[in-house]
Amino acid sequence: MAWLASPPPTANMDASIAPDASGVLATPAPRPARHNGTHPASGRPMIEVRNLRKEYVMGAEHVIALDRINLGIARGQICCIYGESGSGKSTLLNQLAGMERPTRGGVRIGGIVVSRLDERELAEFRQKHIGFVFQSYNLLPGLNAVENVAMPLMFRGVPREEREARARAMLRRVGLGKRLNHYPSQMSGGQQQRVGIARAFVTRPQVVFADEPTGNLDSKTKVDIMDMIRDFARENGQTIVLVTHDEHMAAYADRIVTLLDGRIVHDTEQDE
Repeated sequence: MAWLASPPPTANMDASIAPDASGVLATPAPRPARHNGTHPASGRPMIEVRNLRKEYVMGAEHVIALDRINLGIARGQICCIYGESGSGKSTLLNQLAGMERPTRGGVRIGGIVVSRLDERELAEFRQKHIGFVFQSYNLLPGLNAVENVAMPLMFRGVPREEREARARAMLRRVGLGKRLNHYPSQMSGGQQQRVGIARAFVTRPQVVFADEPTGNLDSKTKVDIMDMIRDFARENGQTIVLVTHDEHMAAYADRIVTLLDGRIVHDTEQDE
């Protein structure tokens, strides 16, 4: 599968696309707080998607999950992929993270064409450059909070004493200084997601993918979790790709890309 040297003439990687006549999700209201960092308006994006298409064959049915996706996400930008269930947002996240192969087109992160990497190369790339925050937390039940957060550092070859010290420091930053030795079953959903955030950011990855990170939480905890994600990203100049159907969570983003039926129908930069 070839990576296009440049988008086709009709594509604009950062342009807004008019909504479908049938109507789409309303653009969320402006975010509740202004960020204290900036992202470059020019230069090569951290994430580039060109002519992306994903098809699935399900028996006799041929499903086009994504079609003609062209997108550039700047370094240090918080970009929300927004849409209703079935819009294609989770499929797009899987493509960006290299979880699935595209049918056509390509994805580049930090200059690397991730859609061309094999499984070993993808695993190594994720360990070095990517963090994940999951809706269902995805903590290992047999490990305590420190051990869960230290896991990405172990894969990087960081010695045990150092990685556990860094994990403890991150857990204190997310307000879990008194829960260091607790196991997932001993923590609330909000506490487990704080562990998930500490794990995602402990290696200071270039990009963090957050898949409905507040979907299982109450309204106050949602705000706390999004504040943490935003503040860590600003502090370290990291790119965040947030997938959500919640307009209040989308309002934290610098930019909202709305999907409908596998296509980008709106792309909005939010004011500082």
